[in-house]
Parts: sequence; C-alpha cells; structure tokens
Amino acid sequence: MAKRGLGKGLGAIFGEDVVENPVNEGEKNVSRETLPNHGRESEKEEESGKEFKMKLSIIEPNQSQPRKDFNQELITELADSIKKYGVLQPLLVQKKGDRYEIIAGERRWRAAKEAGLKEVPVVIKEYTRQQTMEIALIENVQREDLNPIEEAQAYQQLIQEFELTQEEIAERVSRSRTAITNCMRLLKLDKRVQDMLIQGQISSGHARALLSLENSEAQYQIALKIIDKKLSVREVEKLVKMFGKTKKEEKEKAEEKDLSFIFRDLEERMKQVMGTKVIINKKDKNKGRIEIEYYSEAELERIVELIESIH
Repeated sequence: MAKRGLGKGLGAIFGEDVVENPVNEGEKNVSRETLPNHGRESEKEEESGKEFKMKLSIIEPNQSQPRKDFNQELITELADSIKKYGVLQPLLVQKKGDRYEIIAGERRWRAAKEAGLKEVPVVIKEYTRQQTMEIALIENVQREDLNPIEEAQAYQQLIQEFELTQEEIAERVSRSRTAITNCMRLLKLDKRVQDMLIQGQISSGHARALLSLENSEAQYQIALKIIDKKLSVREVEKLVKMFGKTKKEEKEKAEEKDLSFIFRDLEERMKQVMGTKVIINKKDKNKGRIEIEYYSEAELERIVELIESIH
C-alpha cells in the first residue's frame, strides 16, 4: 500500500538529517557514537540532533503516545529482523529526569527488548508537549500504525488540549480536513462498537455506515449482526437504511395515533355544542373538512341558527 506523503511534515519537526527511510538507511554507513555517562548533569554535552547508542534500561515509553494497541505478532517479526540486522532507524528521545522518553520509535523499542538488545541507536531532541504529541501522531499515521479510534482520539486531544483546528491538524499530517472530520466522527459511535473497530471485528467502512444511526443501542445491535452474519459494507448500508425507514414509519404511526385522539376529542366537544353527530375528516395535519349530520329539516334550521349566533 502506498504511504501518504508525510515525510515533509516529519522533516519539518525532526530536521531533515534525522528523518530517513528505514529501508534505505540500512544501505548507508552510519557512524554511531556511544553516548557515555547517560546520567550526566549537563545536557549541553549531549550534542542534540546527533546519533548515539543508549541503554534500553534508561529509555521509557511516551505517556502521550496515541497508539495504545500494539500487534504482538508484528513486534515479534520486527524483533527477528533486529536480531539479524540490528535497529536500522534510531529512536527519537528526549531527556526526562534521569531517563529518556521516546518521542518516536516505541515499536522498535519493544522489538529491541524482545530481541534481547541492551542498547539501541537514538537521536536526542527537546520538544514541547504539543510537539511531542504531534511527532508521535505523524509517525504513527505515516506508518499506518494507528487503528481508526486511536487516530481520532489523538486528533481530539490536539484540538481540546492545544486548541488546534481541524485545518491545522490536516496540514500537519498531510491529510484533507474532510478526512480528519470523518475520522473524528467515529468517536460518536457506541463505545462497544468502537471496541469492535479497535479489535478489527468490523471495518472502518462498517463503522461509517453505522454512523447514520443516532441510537447507540441500534448501532451495537447491527454491529453484532455484522460479526455474526459477516455482512459486507453494502449490506450494512441497506440494513441501516431499512432501519431508518422503519423508525420513520413507526414515528408517523405514533403521530397519527396522537392526532386521532385529538380529533376524536374535538368531535366530542363539537357534538356537545351542536347536539348532533360531528365528523372531522382530515387530509393532513393542517387540512380537512367537518361533517355535521342532521336528521330533519327542523334540526337543520336549528344548526344553522346556532352557527349564525356565533360572533
């Protein structure tokens, strides 16, 4: 699958000398220095932006990492590759107390631990909390590592915590504003349906089709049918459309029932005034006709006089 063009966005934040394609980088002779005395007090000695080797034991994950779900099978595959070829792309880290926090590269960090490595190549940079979140998001979106809900939650956090607009986020991750909007709409789904999407039990196409339903319980029930009957997106769209039509008909019937009660009450009230049977024939909510029955010429004259007396 072709990757989206996010390299420029990463380069603008990392620096072009840091952003490299992991495959191409393996073909280059990269001179890696070992970072001595990781607990040193002066950060000026760390030569920010250069590549060093660092002990895995002093590196920790980023708590703002938008990605929460890591595929263990893929981690193991990467670990096997690392055993043969090493870590080809350095982790991006920043100083945090006496340890270093991962800004980009947590999957490589996990795989390196599984591979039994003691140290990995790193590049040390210092960023604000907002920059750290943006970098982690861009890296994950670029590699298509996030599930749709994690991606939507990351966008939402940038909007709520740093007051970014959808246009600004779209520019940072090289996506259209519409794509950002559609992604964030997934957060309107029932939480149980969101979990199904995270677990891969339903697809993003299924999830978007379910968004047409405002009722969260209806979303969940149809999502269960998707899994049970292995419904296609097209089949779900038809099912949702039918469900919406049924609900509309039920609503119209309920309104019709309410109107019938009202008109029966009005007929009874007019009967009391006229002293004879009155029928209201309605065409719709606003139009209709009133029938007043009479059974003799004298009764007709009485009704006419009654009407004429109304001022």
